[in-house]
Amino acid sequence: MTASPDSLAIAGNSPFPILDLRMLPPPERHARIFHLLGMLDGGETLTLINDHDPLPLHRQLEWVQPGVFSWEYLAEGPDVWQVRIGRRESAGCNCTCGSH
Repeated sequence: MTASPDSLAIAGNSPFPILDLRMLPPPERHARIFHLLGMLDGGETLTLINDHDPLPLHRQLEWVQPGVFSWEYLAEGPDVWQVRIGRRESAGCNCTCGSH
């Protein structure tokens, strides 16, 4: 994944970015997340930090791209939630269709 930190609002210098959603206006959050997830290669992850359970995002992600991403809670509130989302290794083509 290659991107400029100023355009992505990511924290740290990790090759697997951490996005602190608390710093973004709510209307921008899902679009930013989906943009970053679209840049991940198989096996790469994105860690989200949020002030509430991002379960609605998980449901949206599974509806739009079923089976493409893994979802692992690293912290579950009550004040801070952290989730690691990873793009699963492709099972054939290198697409995001979710049918593999």
